[in-house]
Amino acid sequence: MTKPISAVWPGRPYPRGAHWDGEGVNFAIFSQHAEKVELCLFDPKGKNEVQRIELRERSDFVWHCYLPELRPGMLYGFRVHGPYRPQEGHRFNPHKLLIDPYAKDIVGTPVWSNSLFGYSIGSKNEDLSFSRSDNARGMPKCRVIDQAFIWGKDQPPDIQWQDMVIYELHVKGFTMQHPEVPAKFRGTYAGLAMEPAIEHLKHLGVTTVELMPIHTFIDEHHLVERGMRNYWGYNSIGFMAPDSRYSASGDISEFKTMVKTLHKAGIEVILDVVYNHTAEGNHLGPTLSFRGIDNASYYRLMADNPRYYMDYTGCGNTMDMQQSCVLQLIMDSLRYWVLEMHVDGFRFDLASALARELHEVNQLGTFFNIIRQDPVLSTIKLIAEPWDLGEGGYQVGNFPLGWSEWNDKYRDNIRAFWKSDDGLLGEMAQRLTGSSDLYQLSERTHGSINFISAHDGFTLHDLVTYDTKHNDANQEHNPGGNDNNHSWNCGVEGETNDPVINALRARQKRNLLATLMFSQGVPMVVAGDEMGRTQQGNNNAYCQDNAISWLSWELKQQDLDLLEFTQRIISLRKEHPLFRRRYFFQGRPIRGSEVKDILWLKPDGSEMSDVDWNQPFSRCLGLHLVGDSLFETDERGRRLIDNNLLLLINADHEDIVFTLPEFDEHSYWNVLLDTFDSTGTPETSRYQVGQNYAVHGRSLVLLKQGKSQ
Repeated sequence: MTKPISAVWPGRPYPRGAHWDGEGVNFAIFSQHAEKVELCLFDPKGKNEVQRIELRERSDFVWHCYLPELRPGMLYGFRVHGPYRPQEGHRFNPHKLLIDPYAKDIVGTPVWSNSLFGYSIGSKNEDLSFSRSDNARGMPKCRVIDQAFIWGKDQPPDIQWQDMVIYELHVKGFTMQHPEVPAKFRGTYAGLAMEPAIEHLKHLGVTTVELMPIHTFIDEHHLVERGMRNYWGYNSIGFMAPDSRYSASGDISEFKTMVKTLHKAGIEVILDVVYNHTAEGNHLGPTLSFRGIDNASYYRLMADNPRYYMDYTGCGNTMDMQQSCVLQLIMDSLRYWVLEMHVDGFRFDLASALARELHEVNQLGTFFNIIRQDPVLSTIKLIAEPWDLGEGGYQVGNFPLGWSEWNDKYRDNIRAFWKSDDGLLGEMAQRLTGSSDLYQLSERTHGSINFISAHDGFTLHDLVTYDTKHNDANQEHNPGGNDNNHSWNCGVEGETNDPVINALRARQKRNLLATLMFSQGVPMVVAGDEMGRTQQGNNNAYCQDNAISWLSWELKQQDLDLLEFTQRIISLRKEHPLFRRRYFFQGRPIRGSEVKDILWLKPDGSEMSDVDWNQPFSRCLGLHLVGDSLFETDERGRRLIDNNLLLLINADHEDIVFTLPEFDEHSYWNVLLDTFDSTGTPETSRYQVGQNYAVHGRSLVLLKQGKSQ
């Protein structure tokens, strides 16, 4: 823009944000309690404000205008006038430039200073004081975009739930140290779309990548002061803009190209999204967007003292899902990412906070009802982190039909079983078979997203290497991170050169991964676990934007062995539909025959009794999956078939001899996998029915029944 905008038309209240229609740009922003709204336009570098335009039109609390002379690329922000009365919930301050909640592109990051706060830092009245310092030079700027992109024949891979293998990764950390990705593309959307990255995913057998937050987020002031940053990104401020720090080109088309490329490789893209809170924090936080636009409309405030925020998230504030403007913002954001960015689904951080109406968690709340009837969102993958930090926030197993959940009971039970805790046979059986105790109402096993580790907590390697967390690198005196990790260091805390301990640790990793892949439900692996990634015992590396968090691609032999093993078990899962059932086992005879669809066996080959299940010191069991029980079809209606499978599990330190079940004298058992070996290859592969098989201490064995000629 070389000269001031002279034409200002009334415009429309929808769509919200800045919308280029090919001829001009429409601006629309919601604020119920504002008295005046100004649009501020900036020079190409975002340093100087070149024009300020008052939005004089208001329709149903939406302020709007249309600028026929404006073009994509313009940088902008808003200033909103109104009462500054925190004790009444209002924090308007026109001295603060604000980010558009509907911005599709946000340029730059905050330059922290006292001017970013709506009150006077250091005042004895704290946030009841009023700041007149202008923050514009230190604020990110919104950018008007042209959404045009050539998608061509892009189609969602549309992987069936039961066939999914989810891989949780961080866009930056995945390629930041990859030697085959050019340096200028490492840590970016473009880097993730390159052949070396995609080949790793395909070779591993991944069907779906779940990207840690890529919505524009803010590094907290206290982290910046320590020379650190919010690496994980759970501190959103822009729900429609991909974070520009992960862009090599600075253009949002780079994100679209990444999605298109992954789709071409047959890989889905799911986004981890944070709609429960924003980066503005509590009453002493900065004024960056929502707080200055209409604090009382966007946030949950305490009824008896609206100066303060209801905090169900542990991050200082909670978005108010009772407000139509918040519901509309979230729904518009979700639809934008599906329709314009072509993503395949979402994982919702602290999803219980989205279900809160008044103070109770309501699984049939307005948000979930709206999604269920939405013609776009009701057809995609929806995954909940089914808890928040408020009272009654733990809601595992309680989310509505159409949703899957991160199942932390699976994580905890499987971890505890393999470190030989007592009395867990029953829990182990439930988790192996899809957690029907939690998800039976859905009638589908995919209600459970099974995982051993995730971004939050120990990596798989650290799980078998450390008994306690070691978070000193966070410079927070080690308070963050869970203290109850169900981890076991196998005898020595931290790394060791002892070959016996290292062999046991390697076997435990194989046991945990194999259990994950051979369980009913949807498995999720966190990036790097397949290669022995360590965070040096840090189980809360949220601020470690460095080699502690980034994947290392310099693999030792034991890392290569683990990678080969992980590829193998994922392949076995895909080969055997018995591991990918849509419906729960019934545990009863199949359609009039005497054969059950599932049998739980003792080492002597007989069925487990109620007494056996209640033995507190028993740590071994056999699981016989009957191939004839697969009365299921694929997406084309073809009947799925499989051989009988036998899973022998021994979490005791001593070897246990199992008698292989004898159902047909003309059959035999073929050993597909034995975790005692570094790559899972058994010493002998074929055994007769009725023969004994010694399952080594802390090992898992998978066998397939075959017919003798």
